[in-house]
Amino acid sequence: MENIIKSKEKGNLIVISGPSGSGKGTIIKELLSINKKLWLSISMTTRNIRPGDIPNESYYFLTREEFESRIKEDKFLEYAEYNGNYYGTPKDKIEDYLNKGIDVILEIEIQGALKIKEKVKDAIFIFIMPPSLKELKRRLIGRNTETIDKVISRFTTAYKEINEVTKYNYVVVNDEIHNSVEKVNSIIISEKCRVDRIEEIYLNNMEEEIHELLVEKDLQNNNRII
Repeated sequence: MENIIKSKEKGNLIVISGPSGSGKGTIIKELLSINKKLWLSISMTTRNIRPGDIPNESYYFLTREEFESRIKEDKFLEYAEYNGNYYGTPKDKIEDYLNKGIDVILEIEIQGALKIKEKVKDAIFIFIMPPSLKELKRRLIGRNTETIDKVISRFTTAYKEINEVTKYNYVVVNDEIHNSVEKVNSIIISEKCRVDRIEEIYLNNMEEEIHELLVEKDLQNNNRII
């Protein structure tokens, strides 16, 4: 007997955003280690390589001219300019992974996320929130990778971005990394159980199948009344 419910095989597009310093990158890294049915789309950017960045793994690093050439060729699902640098999501591979039933994660800025929301109506949007502005400031300063002017700029931008949280489906406050990862993973799992993901319910000849089940030998041997 086949399963009663057949769910859609296509994967979900999961957009994860949050202000710089919210810890979204760390959450995604831990998430990928516990959920093997996820694929992280690698974004392209014109920003400088930071300590710890791995080219073609953290980001695809392009010159401004290369990035703008790709814009003209319509090779981005979305792109945005953030703190003076371009960030974009290449179309390549994303649809292939989704069609294979693999969930695709996009770690993108708010501007890009809102563009995705206009184009992909069934995408899942998760906002990673810092526990407080004071903690956010501490994290930004603790990086020791940028000038104080850049830190101030990022903090100001973060304050504005937090006000966009109502445009997302879910919000996770990242006060403790293990709990935050569990929450995001639970969201991804629960989305697979949504009723609108049901492609078909098999009810053909259901009465006959029920009858066959009820008259099986093990039931007869137990002298049950049918």
